[in-house]
Amino acid sequence: MNKQCGSPRGLVTFAGIALMILASVGTLASPTAAQYAKCAGACAKCMAACKTCNRHCASMSKPGGKEHLASLQLSADCRDLCDVAARLCSRKGPMTVEVCKACLTACAACGKECAKYPNMRPMSDCAKSCAACGKACQEMIDASK
Repeated sequence: MNKQCGSPRGLVTFAGIALMILASVGTLASPTAAQYAKCAGACAKCMAACKTCNRHCASMSKPGGKEHLASLQLSADCRDLCDVAARLCSRKGPMTVEVCKACLTACAACGKECAKYPNMRPMSDCAKSCAACGKACQEMIDASK
């Protein structure tokens, strides 16, 4: 066994090598403040669009519009996940990336459903916001790799 490993110099060398290895595989990567802010803003806008869309879909579902049930449920889930993602991004929380993954999934599903109704403004706005939010969440995910 090398006696240098127990010395302060050996520990510093070992720590330096470990940090280089971790950095090379991307473990130490983290999003920038600008990326957090961009994602928080996109998620907040998407939350608002999903909220408006959800009210619209609720009104469309009451008179028997069963085709809006899927978008009603998806917009509610997406709204809530966007809310959480916006809050975590704003405070740079340690679970931000995990929530952004869920938000990305919700935005993809909600956006796809809402895009089926391009002539209904609340739904087309929601689809556009979902696309922008999904892109911002993907950037957060990529930045953390």
